[in-house]
Amino acid sequence: MRSGAKVAVVGGVFAVVAGGVGYGAFNLWEGLTGGTVATTSADGSARRSGPVTAEETEATARGFLAAWAEGDVAKAAAFTNDPTAAQTALNLYLTGTHVGGMKAKAGAPSGTTVPFTVSAVVSYDGARVPWTYASRLSVVRGLSTGQPRVDWSSAVLHPELKDGQALRVTSSGAPAIKAVDRNGAELTAERYPSLRPVLDELRKRYGTEAGGTSGVELVVTSEGDAADRTLLTLRKGKPGEVRTTLDAGVQAAAEKAVKRYAESSVVAIKPSTGEVRAVANNRKDGWNAAFLGRQAPGSTMKIVTAALLLEKGLVAADRVAECPPDVRYYNRTFQNLDGFSLDGATFEKSFARSCNTAFIKLIDDVDDDAALGKEAREVFGIGLEWRTGVPSSDGSVPAETQEEAAAQYIGQGTVQMNALNIASVAATAKAGVFKQPIVVPASLDDRELAEAPRRMDGSTARQLRDMMRATARGQGTGAAAMAGVGGDKGAKTGSAEVDDQGQANSWFAAFADDLAAAAVVQAAGHGGDAAGPLVASVLNAR
Repeated sequence: MRSGAKVAVVGGVFAVVAGGVGYGAFNLWEGLTGGTVATTSADGSARRSGPVTAEETEATARGFLAAWAEGDVAKAAAFTNDPTAAQTALNLYLTGTHVGGMKAKAGAPSGTTVPFTVSAVVSYDGARVPWTYASRLSVVRGLSTGQPRVDWSSAVLHPELKDGQALRVTSSGAPAIKAVDRNGAELTAERYPSLRPVLDELRKRYGTEAGGTSGVELVVTSEGDAADRTLLTLRKGKPGEVRTTLDAGVQAAAEKAVKRYAESSVVAIKPSTGEVRAVANNRKDGWNAAFLGRQAPGSTMKIVTAALLLEKGLVAADRVAECPPDVRYYNRTFQNLDGFSLDGATFEKSFARSCNTAFIKLIDDVDDDAALGKEAREVFGIGLEWRTGVPSSDGSVPAETQEEAAAQYIGQGTVQMNALNIASVAATAKAGVFKQPIVVPASLDDRELAEAPRRMDGSTARQLRDMMRATARGQGTGAAAMAGVGGDKGAKTGSAEVDDQGQANSWFAAFADDLAAAAVVQAAGHGGDAAGPLVASVLNAR
């Protein structure tokens, strides 16, 4: 489903001019060290240790910048703590970009961090475009030499560069696109920052199909199939128009919602069609975790587990289901939050209060280690190779036994989901049938959408919706978050521990009329506390 477009590198010569301040600083470094890498100081005393001094920070930074601007790759790399990697990256920078008159000017240090500004002119085939950007570097003491060194990473060359990426001037990349929402409103990364990775992928896949033609651009390229990111346009091509299923109003609400918490993601889907109305993330790395993340979803998985138990006739919404404070399954004891129990409560109430033990006690009655995975796949479409129009992970519920099987029933262990998957689960519960999520219509490229082998039986679908409605009202765990949401509404909360993260993820899934949404937040608290308000604000934008 990828466009197959290849990046063509336009060859050229790298010419630089260094600012006087850089040369002076480099001469200062020569005077201090003699221009060599040594394990002793210039006066022959023992190798230095301890914190890097302000003088060392300034001299090292300015020396590196002067050598870089001069085009002396080996000399610049010698100022770093990883000369081999630095020289490779600097060489790629020189051969991949068409810059002239380059200057790299250091700013005022903050401790051992030095901001700097690069200015140059990028030229190709008669086009000349000024290019200025800011970056920063840090100075550390070399472990083996004791000398001050630039702490190397590709981001030193440009703040948007990551290791394994490079800058290239290309005239045969994917044509630019004008992405529009379902009503024709333009969607830009400047207005909707979370859409940047989505728009990059749409351009890569559909720029040509949408009738666009390539321009000449300076881009960030990555290893593998990741989409290029444009840093500078030398000559505009003709953009192709790509109509998406997104809704500008819902997207704006999603963008605002994720700003409340770092490392948060939210997705909204129309249950009756599977059309994605919004996708937003708040991440420093710009990764589309909402579509590509893989983490345990906590008790939001109980939507799937409840459907399984209802279909097998092991429970009914209005029948009593045991909910003791804890239950032991093989070698692990599972507890409810704060050890609560429900005496004589219905399964609907156990669902609404998120009683773990009411679900785990029924595993042996299911008598099929693969049953939960089958339910997830056959009814909710999890793991069916979704073709949304952009890269996505469609979830995983592998077959497990004993303690791991029990953990899966409450969304822990080896279950892997993201906000897109859980939003789809909520949408399937609302519609009673799985509709594969899409960001662009399948008609654009005639791709085949995934279809679930079967739909939920009518009784299960009705009871499941009623239990989600109970969760969003009264004493349900989602009631507080959903209090301000009108219409036909239902919800499910969840929290899940993640290895080495230090705190649980907060999950929330809900529907209101014909819009379903799910959010995951790396934040302390229950699902209704952190993720719940994000979902509610998105649903209110419908």
